Amino acid sequence: MNLLIKPKKDSQQIVSVTPASAGWRYISFSAYQLGSGGTITVSDNSNELCVVVLSGIVSAQTEGHNWKEIGQRMSVFEDAAPYAVYIPPRVALTITAKTDAELGIAGGPAKGELPTRLIEPAHIRRSVRGKGSNIRYVCDILPQDEPAESVLVVEVKTPSGHSSSYPPHKHDIDNIPEESQLEETYYHRINPAQGFVFQRVYSDSRDLDESLAVEDRDVVLVPRGYHPVVVPHGYDSYYFNVMAGPKRVWHFHNDPAHEWILSAA
Repeated sequence: MNLLIKPKKDSQQIVSVTPASAGWRYISFSAYQLGSGGTITVSDNSNELCVVVLSGIVSAQTEGHNWKEIGQRMSVFEDAAPYAVYIPPRVALTITAKTDAELGIAGGPAKGELPTRLIEPAHIRRSVRGKGSNIRYVCDILPQDEPAESVLVVEVKTPSGHSSSYPPHKHDIDNIPEESQLEETYYHRINPAQGFVFQRVYSDSRDLDESLAVEDRDVVLVPRGYHPVVVPHGYDSYYFNVMAGPKRVWHFHNDPAHEWILSAA
């Protein structure tokens, strides 16, 4: 299984991950870049979708809804939460860019029990995690306490020289409330864009143990195992996470070898 997915060049669709391409059961993810006036229509017969306006301003139309201008930031590195649109299966959403725009589209299995809705920045919970060089900034776009059938969506900004998703944690066993089983994707952006970050994906037994040099717009697949990120000096990190599994709850287990970090001065 190849854990590192490189972006397409000169394509409206930057990256695409499906259960078939990833070799797993739940998550679909894609990212798009649209020039001003560009348009796409997204729909899925079996998945709910959360379409996040990562940057730029767009309009969004579907049956019964016409949002004319959504989006408030020109870069994912701005100090602002995004706009997003939730659609259930078998609903078509047309996005038209009013400026250059970037979209992240998260998908997971659903029956279609929830309605289409706009998720506005004012309703997105923002928080700070960690301390010292482990501080990072989190936007919970579609967390477990907001309506959805399977997908969880979050974005994280990590400053230069900091670590993130750290201490290393995993969520690959269905043992709630101690741990939940969730697949995960990381869509990475880096500022300035010529930089890189490091991400390791490893299991307790080390039957899975990969250390990846990750560049701008790369996707890292996390089918299981711990998955910390480290950001080199001089560059800032952003990543867009999608998680999904048999139960829509996030309970994680820290690597015992590194959990002492949480109580260190």
